[in-house]
Amino acid sequence: LKRMLRQPNITIIDPSTLHYYQPGFTLIASGVYDKDEVYRNQSDCIPSGTNWIKDSVVAVDPDKGRAYTAKNGFVDYDFLVLAPGLKLNWAGVEGIDPANIGAGDAYCIYTHDGAIKTWQGVQKFVEKGGKGIYTDTYTKHKCGGAPKKICLLTEDLSRKRGTRSKLDFNYYTASHELYDIPFFTPRLLEIYKDRNVKLNCNVRVKGIDTAAKKAYLERVEKIPVQTVGADGKKVSAFKERIEPFTQSYDFMHFLPPMCAPDFVKSSGLSWTEGKLARDGWAMVDKETLVHKKYPNIISLGDVAGIPTSKTSAAIRKQAPIAARNLVDIMEGKAPSQKYDGYAACPIITDYGHVLMCEFDYSKKPKITFPLSLLDMSHEQRVAWLLKVYVLKPMYFYGMLKGLA
Repeated sequence: LKRMLRQPNITIIDPSTLHYYQPGFTLIASGVYDKDEVYRNQSDCIPSGTNWIKDSVVAVDPDKGRAYTAKNGFVDYDFLVLAPGLKLNWAGVEGIDPANIGAGDAYCIYTHDGAIKTWQGVQKFVEKGGKGIYTDTYTKHKCGGAPKKICLLTEDLSRKRGTRSKLDFNYYTASHELYDIPFFTPRLLEIYKDRNVKLNCNVRVKGIDTAAKKAYLERVEKIPVQTVGADGKKVSAFKERIEPFTQSYDFMHFLPPMCAPDFVKSSGLSWTEGKLARDGWAMVDKETLVHKKYPNIISLGDVAGIPTSKTSAAIRKQAPIAARNLVDIMEGKAPSQKYDGYAACPIITDYGHVLMCEFDYSKKPKITFPLSLLDMSHEQRVAWLLKVYVLKPMYFYGMLKGLA
C-alpha cells in the first residue's frame, strides 16, 4: 500500500512487542523448530515511513471514521484496514486457565508458550504411553490443520522411538467429516486408518478437568424437523440433540473456540445474519474484501467474514488485492481486483512429508507451480521442505515487506 500511494499517510495500531510467525508453532511443538526461531522484534517489522502507535484498539466508530485506543485516545481515519486477527475464547472451554496451559497434561499450540509446553508434553507422552485425545473446535479457527498435524506428528514420533504400541490415539472433530476439501480428504482418511488414529466426528469440547485428567465432551447430532411458517407452509429445519460423555486421558491437545475481537463485534462491523454472524466476523465482500456497509473499510486476514480457511497463505493472496482495491476506492473508482478464496493448509503427516492442500472458494484444488507437477493428492517430501525451510523466511522477508 505504501508503494502504491504518492503521499502515504499510514498509521499502524498494534500493541505487540514481538511479531510471531504463528505457522511455526506446530514445528516448535514437534521439536523441529527451536522456540526462538519464530519471532522478530515488532519494531523491525513495521514499514519505514509509517506511524506506529503501540496500543490496542478498543472501539471503532465507523460513522465518524474514528478508532479508539486503550491508552492513546482516538485516531481519526479516512480509510481503515481492519486486520486485528481473531480472539482465542479460552472461556469457551470450562476449567481451562490460559495462563496455565499444560496443567494436567492438557495442551494447546495456539500460543508461543503453549507450543513450547506441548513439545515437553509430547515427549513425556511418547515415552510413558497412554491415551491421547486431540480435538478441534466448533467455530471457524485459524490454521484448521494444526490439530491434525500435532496428532500425526506425535504418532510418527512414537513410531520413531519404538513406543507406538503403548499409545492410543483418538481424534475428535466438531465437524461431520475429517476434512471438507474432497480432493485431499480420501488420502487423509487413509492415513488415519492405516496408523490407527481413531476418528470421532460431531464431537465438541465442553470442559476439561485437568486435576482428574478428564475431558467433558458433547456429541452433537442434527435431527431433521418440520415446522410451520407464518404462511402456513411446512419448513424443513434441524434441531440439535446433544449427548454429553466423558473421556479420561493421559495427553490432550485441544482448541478453544475462536471469534472476532470484541471491538469488532461492538462497533457494528460484524455480520448480523448467516453462519458468520454468531462469532462476529467482519462483514466484507468475499471478492473485493470491502466492507458491505462501510466502503471506506477494507478487511482481511483472520477477522474477515469470508467462506475460506484462515491461514497465512490466504492472507498472502488477500493482501495485494486489499491494497489495490483500497487505492481504487481512494481514487473514486470501483474495486478492480477479486479474491478467489485461495488458501493453503500444509497438513504435516509425518517428519518428512506434508499433504499440501491448496484450494479456493469452490473447495476445488488450486495447486500452484511447481507443486502442480506432482501428485498433490498424496503427501510429498518437497512440500515438507517448503514448509520447514522456505515459508518462514518468505514470510519475514517477503510477505511482511510486500514482496511475496
